[in-house]
Amino acid sequence: MKIAMVCYPTHGGSGVVATELGMCLALRGHEVHFISYSTPFRLRGFHENVFYHEVDVSAYPLFKYPPYDLSLAAQIMEVAGEHTLDIVHAHYAIPHAISAYLARQMMRGRGPKVVTTLHGTDITLVGKDASFREAVKFGIEESDGVTAVSRYLAEQTRATFGIDKEIRVIHNFVDTARFSPHVENCIRKRFAPGGEAILIHASNFRPVKRLTDTIEILARVRRHLPAKLLLVGEGPDRQESHALAERLGLLDHVVYLGTQDAVERLLGCADLFLLPSSEESFGLAALEAMSCGTPVIATRIGGLPEVIEDGVDGFLFPVGDVDAMAAAAVELLREPERMKAMRAAARAKAEACFRIETLVPEYESYYKQVLGG
Repeated sequence: MKIAMVCYPTHGGSGVVATELGMCLALRGHEVHFISYSTPFRLRGFHENVFYHEVDVSAYPLFKYPPYDLSLAAQIMEVAGEHTLDIVHAHYAIPHAISAYLARQMMRGRGPKVVTTLHGTDITLVGKDASFREAVKFGIEESDGVTAVSRYLAEQTRATFGIDKEIRVIHNFVDTARFSPHVENCIRKRFAPGGEAILIHASNFRPVKRLTDTIEILARVRRHLPAKLLLVGEGPDRQESHALAERLGLLDHVVYLGTQDAVERLLGCADLFLLPSSEESFGLAALEAMSCGTPVIATRIGGLPEVIEDGVDGFLFPVGDVDAMAAAAVELLREPERMKAMRAAARAKAEACFRIETLVPEYESYYKQVLGG
């Protein structure tokens, strides 16, 4: 098949899934075209059967804001016509599904089929905004096929928009060979020269990630044992978390690493991954940590219970319960045998349920179903 991946290129779950999916499909012999305003961050180097098309947004003086959605639609139409695409896979309903629909309309209905994957915030945040609600609903209903990354998200979509069409649940996946407990060039000693426990969090530092909760957890853990906290990412809440760490006297024990492409090296060196979010439609960062054999302490919300089994391969707590999260971390860090068992269980869950080699064929099968009408 000839497939276009339309996605955001920035660090985040949807971009990761779109890029990994596209590269894996290319390895399986399909022709894959990435369409975005810059190269997706995990699309590095040359890959056979993979092409990249940059969306050029003109800064025309008449426009207060450049019309990215129109430029994207024009680029999709151009790529679809030149390469005779079979499928345009839009990751996010806004603006990607709408732009794909518009591109097909400009081709007088002769364009490729449109598959839209819902990743989370397009439904739980953007979709609930009154100014976008009808556009999101339209994009979903006019897609030839719709998938969601968790059962939770599929249910939320139906409830929010009153949609009765099929939404195929295909969980997010992980490259278990890359995200492995066997980490080369592990840099643990650099961050914990005194043998301190290492806690880690990786996200885009938006308010729903509750970054300051990770600082609070560290403060409580350190009352019982030495520990460091690695924060991977960038975003609007970085400054607030830094100010809290300074107030609590923790700046020497918190390391801000910025965005990292080789995050698996960091995950594999950590003892625990913290994900105290108030909203997670799946929790891809948690899955990548588990694949590295790193147990996750997270919140019992959204799609996380579909990834983490409480008490077996991680822990789940109510949003904001930093006391319980810290207590669980301390207890596990003090019990090496239980830690070892939970590490093994986390890795086993990733291998058994979320391997990329298992889930990418589900997308292939769904594409064929959509193409068959």
